[in-house]
Amino acid sequence: MNDAAMKWIDSFLAKLRTEKNYSPHTLKSYSRDLESLIAYCEQHEISHWPEVDDQAIRSLISQRHRQGLGGKSLQHMLSSFRSFFKYLLVENQVINNPAQHIQAPKTSRKLPSTLDVDNITRLLEIKGDEAETVRDRAMLELFYSSGLRLSELSSLDIAEGKKSLTGVIRVRGKGDKERELPVGKKAREAMQAWLTRRAELANENEQALFVGKQGKRIHNSVIQKRLKYWAKKQGIDMNVFPHLLRHSFASHMLESSGDLRAVQELLGHADISTTQIYTHLDFQHLAKVYDAAHPRAKAGAKVGAKIEVKSGAHVETKLIKK
Repeated sequence: MNDAAMKWIDSFLAKLRTEKNYSPHTLKSYSRDLESLIAYCEQHEISHWPEVDDQAIRSLISQRHRQGLGGKSLQHMLSSFRSFFKYLLVENQVINNPAQHIQAPKTSRKLPSTLDVDNITRLLEIKGDEAETVRDRAMLELFYSSGLRLSELSSLDIAEGKKSLTGVIRVRGKGDKERELPVGKKAREAMQAWLTRRAELANENEQALFVGKQGKRIHNSVIQKRLKYWAKKQGIDMNVFPHLLRHSFASHMLESSGDLRAVQELLGHADISTTQIYTHLDFQHLAKVYDAAHPRAKAGAKVGAKIEVKSGAHVETKLIKK
C-alpha cells in the first residue's frame, strides 16, 4: 500500500480512539485485523483502497480460514473491514463497501463454563477479617451480584461504592456506555464492610473503590490472582476467573427467571444474540426478575431505587418495588 492509503488507516483508528472512545484493547484488535488486510494487498500488489473488491475480501477470509483462524475471529475481522470501508465511504475515498455482504464461516457457539450455585456459595463464603480479605469478599460478591466485567469492577470509584449501598450501582462498560445495575443484599453487606475498612489500604485522596497493597487502584491482574487464590482455598476444583462469575450470573438468572431481555440489559450486551449463548427464552421485567430470581439478592434492591429499562431505542426509568 502507498503512504496515502496507509494514512487513512491511521486516521480511522484515531477516530475510533477520540470520537468513539474505544479502549486500547479494542483499538489493538482493529489494528491487527487491518494489518492482515494490508499484508494481503501488498501480496497482490494492491496500492489503493478503491482497488479492494468483494472478491479480494472473500479471498483473504478464505486464506485466513485455511490457516486455522476460527469463525468468531473471522467474523470480527469482517466487522473491522466493514467499519473501515464505511469510514472511507463517508470520506469519499471509495464508492462501495466490499466487505458489506461477505459472511464468515459459521461456528457453533457453546455455553460458557459456569459454577453451579453450590460452588458459588462455597466460593463466596470467605472467612477472615483482614482488610484484604474484606476487600476480596466485596469484589467477589459484586462480581456475581451484578454480572460485572473485570474492567467494570476495577474502574469503579469510591462514589459508586457508596451508592451501591442503596441497591444500585452505575458502571461504565464497552464503548464507554454506562448502565445502572441492581446490587443484591449479600453484596451490599460485603460492600458496607469494605467501605468501613478501605482507609486501612487506600492512599489519601485515592478515588478508586478497590485498592491494592500500594494504596492505588487495584490492577486487573491482581484481581485475577486473588480470585484464583480464593477458589483454590475454598476447594473449587476448576479454573476460576472473573468472567466465569459473569457467566455464572447470567446462567443462574436465566435458569431462575427465563427472561432473556432482562439478562441482556444486566450484562450490557448491545445485541441480544450475544446473550443467546446462554439460552432462548421469553422477556419479562428487568428489576422484577433480578429481585425475585438472583440466588444472593432475595431481599432485592432498596425500595424506591431507580433503574433504567430499555426497549429498543426507548429508555424508561422504573422504581424498584417489593
